[in-house]
Amino acid sequence: MKERIALFKCRDYDFDLVYFSLQRVIELLGGIEKFIKPKSKVLLKPNLLLGISPQKAVTTHPQIIRAVIRILKTINCEIYLGDSCSAWVNAKKSGQVYAETGIEKLAHQEDIKLVEFNNFVWKQKFPLTSWLDFCDYFISLPKFKTHDLMLLTGAVKNLFGLISGPYKIELHRRYFYPQDFAKVLVDIYEIARPALTIIDGVWALEGDGPGTNGIPKNTGFILAGKDAVAIDSVLALIMGLKPLDIFTNREADIRKLGVTELKEMEILGDNIEEFIDRKFKLPSTSLIRKVPSPFIALAKKMIRLYPSIKYKDCVRCGACVAICPAQAIGIKGEKISIDYAQCINCFCCQEACIHGAMKVKRSILAKILGL
Repeated sequence: MKERIALFKCRDYDFDLVYFSLQRVIELLGGIEKFIKPKSKVLLKPNLLLGISPQKAVTTHPQIIRAVIRILKTINCEIYLGDSCSAWVNAKKSGQVYAETGIEKLAHQEDIKLVEFNNFVWKQKFPLTSWLDFCDYFISLPKFKTHDLMLLTGAVKNLFGLISGPYKIELHRRYFYPQDFAKVLVDIYEIARPALTIIDGVWALEGDGPGTNGIPKNTGFILAGKDAVAIDSVLALIMGLKPLDIFTNREADIRKLGVTELKEMEILGDNIEEFIDRKFKLPSTSLIRKVPSPFIALAKKMIRLYPSIKYKDCVRCGACVAICPAQAIGIKGEKISIDYAQCINCFCCQEACIHGAMKVKRSILAKILGL
């Protein structure tokens, strides 16, 4: 039987439109009770990377979350909402993020419990939020965005936010190659699979996402299903890529944890061809993958893409210093500085910078090669 994925257009965040579109998506999949039992406890896990206005398209929009809450209320669920945000944010406490992303106000208006992922339970080798054990189900609500390290942050990548606090930095330090980090993400998916994943694809980020260097783009859809790998495969196609261009899809495909081929899916609702954008801007870091690997092996020290500080935008908030897994960033005098001998090019600093002061720079050879 083919994996069922629902895709339906939604051009803006007007609540009536969002609710109608989400209802349609859920109906196409067989109704909410196919995934969630009535009167159960449900954890909603959006992408709340930074404390920033939802208009920036960095975080899951409150109206998407509100629509999910309203649908769950029709079957009398007890609803909990939270995310661990970034490691830097946790150091500052998540309350500020909840306020600035509109999530705190939403939780108050909808009378649901807003929770923090402070407590965790070790599940295999990961400290995952204890709310997973407290709740009967969890629903993942990712934002559709590009990602400098992983190319795409969608259904599988959103689960990284189940990990509590500073341990995220430790995982980035240990697994800084994309292929290795993909294995970590798929490990988490194998341990903690959502009952349902609903993608906020109304506005996405293209270019150098997933933070403030990304470019907001009106992609105009809501996408949902149970198989997170199939969902990410559809997102790859919408980006003009092949599903196996995404490292997490490739790793999940090896483990037989999800569907990556379109022929094995039944996409319900609108035609995917309406949303495919072959001019979708990918992260700058993705371009180096087009160079044949033997050449990179010979010239890896000369072909580099690395973070660089745009000092006119830097306010020395210290987010990049706190989140750097290699401890390669510090404050010297009145400026932030990067020790490139220690830098592992994971671009966590760019992800954490709310001011857009971390840019991707290219070495001279990389520029000559058109990377």
